[in-house]
Amino acid sequence: MSSVPLNFQLEVYEGPLDLLLDLIRKQKINIYDIPIARITAQYLEYVQKALDLNIELGAEFVYMAATLIHIKSRMLLPRDPELEKMEPEGDPRADLVQRLLEHERFRHAAEMLRTKRDIEDAMWSNPQISRFLSEGEQGDLPVTLFDLVQTLQGVLERVKNRPHYDVSDDDVTVPEMIRYLRGELESLPRGRTVSARDLFDRQRSRRAMICLFLAILEMVRLQAVQLVQKEAFGEIMVKKSAGFEQAFASEQALAAIQEEYSK
Repeated sequence: MSSVPLNFQLEVYEGPLDLLLDLIRKQKINIYDIPIARITAQYLEYVQKALDLNIELGAEFVYMAATLIHIKSRMLLPRDPELEKMEPEGDPRADLVQRLLEHERFRHAAEMLRTKRDIEDAMWSNPQISRFLSEGEQGDLPVTLFDLVQTLQGVLERVKNRPHYDVSDDDVTVPEMIRYLRGELESLPRGRTVSARDLFDRQRSRRAMICLFLAILEMVRLQAVQLVQKEAFGEIMVKKSAGFEQAFASEQALAAIQEEYSK
């Protein structure tokens, strides 16, 4: 059976595992049941295109090509039934699957750290933010960016087990999430709070959660909301600040955010 043609500009990958993960995820292939013949053909097609365009690939790309061909040959060759009884052979793809899963975990962690760094830089662009984050009411404890990132990470880990976790056709934006959060808080009496974890849990996709995370931090930067905890290491709560109404007095702030995230 011929491989499915790939419609992509020739992207540059940091390594062969990144390329394989991209092929697998774009085609929504079960990583535990990789169609090795198809993936091998597509991998080799990428390598050939890179050579045609004089793009230099490292030795690790060549080694992975040899590994894929070896796995493919092991899966195609019949095994002696008697030998199988004496020494059962596992799935030839098992080692590759574990490497891919481990690499994906590290990639997600790196992505989260990059997001954390970028948003931390944006937050601290407001010179009053440090004083504002510490202005909790009596009994409230200030929340750090690290606390909020931990909450988001915890929710992202839990949603991996959702039976209908669908991220397709999801084009939610940060400004939309700001409007959503504004609506959730607008009717609350002053001093009442909503759980950040519950807000994250209500979202249908990982993208929506990330956009909500960014929206919360943008609203903190605008001094429209405060993040507090009732006790150390407690649940993070979101509440309106004294500047909530002023922050949304005009559409200029949202327009500026819209422009920033459309770049």
